[in-house]
Amino acid sequence: MINADKQMLKIWDCIDRRKDEIISIGEDIYRNPEIGFKEFRTSRLVADIFRSLGIKPFEFDDIPGVKATVDTGREGPAVAIIGELDAVICRDHSDCDSETGAMHACGHNIQIAAMIGTAMGLLDSGLLNELSGKIHFIAVPAEEYIEIAQRASLREKGVIRYLGGKPELLSRGWFDDIDMCMMIHASPGNKMFYTEQGNNGFIVKNINYIGKASHAGMAPHEGINALYAANIGLAAINSLRETFREEDYIRVHPIITKGGEIVNIIPDSIHMETYVRGSTMNRVMEVNKKVDRALAGGAIALGAVVEIEDMPGYFPLMPDKNLQNLSADIMEKLTGKDGIAYLGHTTGSTDMGDLSAIMPVIQPLTGGVEGILHASSYRIADKTVAYISGTKLMSGILERLLSNGAKEAKKVLREFVPIFDHKDRYFEYIDKLFTKKVYSADQIG
Repeated sequence: MINADKQMLKIWDCIDRRKDEIISIGEDIYRNPEIGFKEFRTSRLVADIFRSLGIKPFEFDDIPGVKATVDTGREGPAVAIIGELDAVICRDHSDCDSETGAMHACGHNIQIAAMIGTAMGLLDSGLLNELSGKIHFIAVPAEEYIEIAQRASLREKGVIRYLGGKPELLSRGWFDDIDMCMMIHASPGNKMFYTEQGNNGFIVKNINYIGKASHAGMAPHEGINALYAANIGLAAINSLRETFREEDYIRVHPIITKGGEIVNIIPDSIHMETYVRGSTMNRVMEVNKKVDRALAGGAIALGAVVEIEDMPGYFPLMPDKNLQNLSADIMEKLTGKDGIAYLGHTTGSTDMGDLSAIMPVIQPLTGGVEGILHASSYRIADKTVAYISGTKLMSGILERLLSNGAKEAKKVLREFVPIFDHKDRYFEYIDKLFTKKVYSADQIG
């Protein structure tokens, strides 16, 4: 530890005393992975642990999610520490759920353990008596933007309004009493901590090519091959790639989820999904128009029809600079400068980006894992680094923010400039991203 103050050392000592318990929580969640909006077991586990700590949890009846609040009794900003409940689907990982394919190959189990461990350290240390404001602990569902069709079905039924967990909880009012948020994320590598300058936002596209079925051997001339139309659309997207500027970090990565029924019938229905990612939403929307033209061109060339349904994905993550500086200072206290890697813009996406458009947020990265995120090579290599270092980082940032009358937190809020000055403006923007368009050869005569 380098130049850590007395209160910080005290909470870190309490976290060390709970080390085995914190790791056990993370490992329990690792062994029982659940997909987004289905994480009911994990949600119950988190709620039960907060009850055991003497903190009343708030839960939903229809979706997973836990919010527990600790009030210092002194006026000050409200800080949320977030953990994500869901896993990804990674069927070729040896530790995946044999039925669902779910696997914690993105480290969300580490986040939940760190969130709970921070609460434990806060309560055990008595640090609460030295802080001002409120601390919220929020376990959110469905950060991984997967199983789009199923989530769209939940939306049609009125169960959810948005397909990502944080936008959904934002719409339900769980962030109305929160001024800033923070969480950790796992990162492969040989450092204890990593920082990043931000990452991509994206829009989601569901694409249906509609053709005409006929006998593939005897009467192909009577059909309209939807698969060929889709292939032309994909080729057109690939031809656009040299127009993408490096500084915009554009990523377009479609998949075909339905490619025909049987080989002897000209396919009349092809389904595709893709994201259009970029460093800003303006660039995302510009490229999205190009992608639409490419997809429409495939349909028009073959005389098919293409239906394109767009849905909001996530905003680019824009970490707050004051929180980043504070985080880097705590990292140095825990490991020294040699234990930190400073990254630039990364091209993944997270719904922490949506929160960052409204309030100050930070998502530093902790090491202790190896392999590739979302892949079969992912492993927790050092449980102490993975689970405990991130816990100490979160608690150290919290102590700095809310000590001395919450001086640092007030500075963060005073200097923060949001993209949207109210969540209603944010929702006005993303609600317009729900669109449906149809293109066919009839449009050109």
